[in-house]
Amino acid sequence: MNLVQRVQDILLKPKATWPAIDAEPADTASLYKNYVMILALIPAVAGFIGLSVIGFGAFGVNFRVPVVTGLVNMVVGYVLSLVMVFVLALIIDALAPTFEGSKSQIGALKLSAYASTASFLGGVFSLIPSLSILGALAALYGIYLIYVGLPVLMKCPPDKALAYTAVVVVCAIIGGVVIAWVLSLLTPSPARVGAAPFAVQVAAMQQMVPPRL
Repeated sequence: MNLVQRVQDILLKPKATWPAIDAEPADTASLYKNYVMILALIPAVAGFIGLSVIGFGAFGVNFRVPVVTGLVNMVVGYVLSLVMVFVLALIIDALAPTFEGSKSQIGALKLSAYASTASFLGGVFSLIPSLSILGALAALYGIYLIYVGLPVLMKCPPDKALAYTAVVVVCAIIGGVVIAWVLSLLTPSPARVGAAPFAVQVAAMQQMVPPRL
C-alpha cells in the first residue's frame, strides 16, 4: 500500500476507496504499523512544536509550555490517539448488529483507522495554536468518511448508515471527552485540540462553542 496514495484516495474519493479497503487483506499490526502510527505522528509533533516552540497567547503576551512537559504531552497524546482508534473500532463493531450490520473486528478497525485520516492531517494546524480549531473542523470530515464506509465494511443497510454513524459519533465524543480531560491534566490548553483523532477534536470543539450556538 502506498501511504500517500491511500491518503489521497480516502479523502478525495472515499466511495470508490472503501470497497478496495474492504477487499484487501489486513490485520491490526499492519494497519497500525503502516498507517495509523505514521499519521498519528503529525498532530503529536505539530502540537509539541506549536505549544513548546512557537507558543500561544494574546495581546502581545506569549506563553510556551515547558519543553519537558511538552514532550510528555506529545508522547501521551500520541499513545492515546492510537488507543482511541482502537476504542472507536470496538464501538463500531459492537453496534453493528443493532443496525443490521455484520460484526467484523478487522472491518471496524479499517473503518476507524482510515476515517481518522482527515483528523490526523488536520493536526498540522497545531503548529500555529491559534489555528488549531481548524484541525477540529477537518476532523468533521471523518464523520462523513464513517457514514460512507459503514455500509461497505460493516455491511449495514444504506438506510441505517446515518443512525449508525450518529450513535458511533456520540459514543466517540464521550470517549474523546475522557481523553481530552486526561490531556488537560498534563497541559491544560485549548491549543491541544489539533493533536488527537477526530473523536477528541469534535469533543473539544464542542466545548469551545458558546452555548447560544
